Amino acid sequence: MNTTESIGTTYLTETLKRFHGLKDLADRATAQVSEADRFATLHEDDNSIAVIMKHLAGNMRSRWTDFLTSDGEKPDRHRDTEFELYEEDDAEALAARWEAGWRLLFDALEPLTEADLLRTVTIRGEPHTVLAAIQRQLAHYAYHVGQIVMLARHFAGDGWESLTIPKGQSETFNASMRYKPKF
Repeated sequence: MNTTESIGTTYLTETLKRFHGLKDLADRATAQVSEADRFATLHEDDNSIAVIMKHLAGNMRSRWTDFLTSDGEKPDRHRDTEFELYEEDDAEALAARWEAGWRLLFDALEPLTEADLLRTVTIRGEPHTVLAAIQRQLAHYAYHVGQIVMLARHFAGDGWESLTIPKGQSETFNASMRYKPKF
């Protein structure tokens, strides 16, 4: 951490890292499953990885388009349709929406300054500080990325490659992270 940075600037830097980390986690998880498995569900009423990604992309488009100047729930958003797959919702189209959603998020957050954090934005007519709106979305996306990882882990089965510290490897990982004098 740069000790000359303000807490607001540090918050924005760290938050961007967390959003990038969530995207990376979801991308690495989905890369481990087949296209068919991305569209599969565990139960007929459950969401597939594809549906969760479609929902997140729709949410990102709505929340981050004109983030500081318009309501975060855009009038042309039809949230319920984000949980349905249509003929045009193939892997390529969903991947393009996913990438576009994340680009909107990063394009909205990257120029923010500490002074913006206490500005007011609205979501469904409800006022939020920019800081609160960001936190709301960070928690929402972490929730759904966790679902994506869980589903990908299920469908990958024995072929799953851990995205974090592999089970049973905590001590080895911790030992590798400890300070080692260079003398």
